Amino acid sequence: MKSACKLWITIIPMLIFLVYPHRTTAQNVEACFMVTSSGKTINLGTLCGITPTNSGVFRIPIKRRIAKTPVIDVTFNGNKTFEMILDTGATSVVITQAMVEALKITPTGTMQASIADGSEVQFNTSNIQAIAVGGAVVNNVQVAIAPKADIGLLGHDFFDNYDVKILQKEVEFHRR
Repeated sequence: MKSACKLWITIIPMLIFLVYPHRTTAQNVEACFMVTSSGKTINLGTLCGITPTNSGVFRIPIKRRIAKTPVIDVTFNGNKTFEMILDTGATSVVITQAMVEALKITPTGTMQASIADGSEVQFNTSNIQAIAVGGAVVNNVQVAIAPKADIGLLGHDFFDNYDVKILQKEVEFHRR
């Protein structure tokens, strides 16, 4: 009796697995999507703030360095490119007054931020539709406006979904 019971305990789960149809789908956990009740996959990349690409690694040449910190080209809204410092210590993306004028944007709010020396500073803010570095794109980014800055800073609000590798002549963004 015990051996028959053990046999059924072993066989029943296998039969259930074989009788009921199962569909297995490999999913890219890094992508942003939803699956409808009918099984259709819908891309939500624009809602999640990341534009999916075929490659998970984006390589961007370093144009020059300021105090050993890389300066790279960054494109705003698909049409205006500016040199910016890749600042791994900055939380936000910071743009200059000249960038504000070139992009024809207006401040929409303010934010309080701690700067490198530890002091608190208030910045005007605005939203940028898209910021791109190579193939890496982040949508709907709030940026701080630093009217006295000479060059913008590309901070974590841009590369937070990437592992950043700074090499001698280029920067690599590895999608997480």
